[in-house]
Amino acid sequence: MTDLRTALRDFPQAVGIVTATGPDGPVGVTVSSFTSASLHPPLIVVWIGEGASAWPVLRTAPLFAVHLLHAGQTALSDLFAKSGSDRFGPATRWRSDVDGVPHLLDAPVRLRCRTARRISVGDHVALVGEPLEIEHSAGNPPLVRFQGRYTSVA
Repeated sequence: MTDLRTALRDFPQAVGIVTATGPDGPVGVTVSSFTSASLHPPLIVVWIGEGASAWPVLRTAPLFAVHLLHAGQTALSDLFAKSGSDRFGPATRWRSDVDGVPHLLDAPVRLRCRTARRISVGDHVALVGEPLEIEHSAGNPPLVRFQGRYTSVA
């Protein structure tokens, strides 16, 4: 596993936050394994660790959102990556959408998705989503992880 992790650190990965709402309120988690899966039909995939604090909600949520972050949002990424943090407290600008899915207001890309499939693979689950709504504001370089650190692409 160490060899695999070391090898994959040399390939940049987009940093995002996945949000959903459960019976006890909003949940969210930082992810760096996100990709498009299909254009026809439109589908995306985000990988969620089964040990993630948001997984119990995402395991059954019919809707979720993926927020891809810009280079200036390292603090937000860290907040949602840290277990036990107040992710939806005063430090986070967000609102619930019409279905109660948390919408992070400052993310340059937001994909509001219907859960299409969950595929268990090892210690992660491929959460496949059908984008129902796409919000995109151009102009900000994306936040990526490369060699274990945050960086951006120009």
